[in-house]
Amino acid sequence: MEFRDLKKQYQILKPKMDQAVMEVMESSQFIGGPKVKELEERLASYVGVKHCITCGNGTDALTMVLKAWGIKEGDAVFVPSFTFFASAEVVSFEGATPVFVDVDRDTFNMDVHSLETAIKAVLKEGKLKPRAVMPVDLFGLPADYDAIQQIADKYDLLVLEDGAQGFGGTYKGKRACSFGDAATTSFFPAKPLGCYGDGGAVFTNDDETAAYIRSLAVHGKGEHKYDNVRIGWNSRLDAIQAAILLVKLDAFEEYELKDVDQVAQWYTELLKDKVKTPIVPEGYTSSWAQYTITLKSEEERDLIITKLREQGIPTIIYYPKPLHRQTVYKNHKLYVPCPVSEELSRTVVSLPMDPYKEKEALLNRVMRGLDVGEGL
Repeated sequence: MEFRDLKKQYQILKPKMDQAVMEVMESSQFIGGPKVKELEERLASYVGVKHCITCGNGTDALTMVLKAWGIKEGDAVFVPSFTFFASAEVVSFEGATPVFVDVDRDTFNMDVHSLETAIKAVLKEGKLKPRAVMPVDLFGLPADYDAIQQIADKYDLLVLEDGAQGFGGTYKGKRACSFGDAATTSFFPAKPLGCYGDGGAVFTNDDETAAYIRSLAVHGKGEHKYDNVRIGWNSRLDAIQAAILLVKLDAFEEYELKDVDQVAQWYTELLKDKVKTPIVPEGYTSSWAQYTITLKSEEERDLIITKLREQGIPTIIYYPKPLHRQTVYKNHKLYVPCPVSEELSRTVVSLPMDPYKEKEALLNRVMRGLDVGEGL
C-alpha cells in the first residue's frame, strides 16, 4: 500500500496529464509562458486573493515574503514548534530569530495563548523586536486566524500564513492561503495539490509585496530581464509543472477534496473509540494533507506502527522532534514552554491518506493491525 498513492492518481489523470505535458513540449516555452500565467490566475481566483506568484518551492515562497517585509537580524518571528523545519529555517536564514510557541493539543495548530505569552516575554526582555507571526495550517487544517489576527493587530505584527499543507482547507468560509498579510503554499508531490517535482506559490492582496516578490524570483529584475534593481535569485515554477498542476487542480476541485474527506470519515468512524482521531472544529474544513492519530504513549505508538507494518500499512511520524529540540537550535532561547509539542512528538502517527483509497482494502487491514472491531 502506498502512503499517498500518486501512481494511481497519475493513471486516472494520465490522458489529460500526458496531453498537457506534450503541449508544453511542442510549444517549447519551458520557462514562464501561458501555462504559468493561467495557473497563477486560477490559483488566485480559487483562493480568493488578488495576486498569486508561483516559485521554485514552498521554502522559497516563505523566504521571499520575509525578504519583501525586510525581516532581519534583531527581529522576532513567532512560529509553532510542532511543524516542519522550514518554518523556522527561513527565519534564521534572514538573520532573524524564530521564537517558538506551543500548539493546541486538538488541532495541532498554533496556540494563541502561548503566542501572546511569547510576545510579552520578548517585549519584556527587550532584545528583539517582534515583527511577524507565522501560523502553519498543519495536516490540512487552517489555524485560528481570527484569534491570531487579533493578537497580531494588538502588537503590530505582520501575519504570514504557511499554507504548505493547508491548501484546499477552509476557515469560516474562506479558503486557506487567503489569510494574513501574505500566504504561501508548497506543490511538493505529496501535498494536497502537488506537482511532479518542486514548486510553490505566494498569495497576497498587496500590490507592492507582489511586485517585489516577482522581481526577487527572477534575479531581482526591474523593467526588463537585464535591468536588475535588487539582489534576488532564481525561483521560478517551470511550464511543465504548471501544466501538471492545472490538470490536478481540475481534479482537486471536482472530486479530490470531497473524496479525501470521505476517507477521513471512514478512518474516524472506525477508530474514534480506539484512539484519538483528528478534530476538525465547527467552521473549519481540512484538506487532509495527513490523517494523524494520537496515542496514549510512545510505547503504544511504537506497537501500533509495528502491527500496521505487519499488515503492509505504511505509517509516518510527523514530527518526531519539535523545532525547539532540533540540534541546530540546542542553544536557542525558549521564551515559553512547549509541552504539547513535545508530547505530540512522542504520541502521534499518520496513516495512509489520499483521495484514491478503497474502503474495504484500507479499513480491513487497518482493523487487523489495530485489533478494531470485525471485518467489513
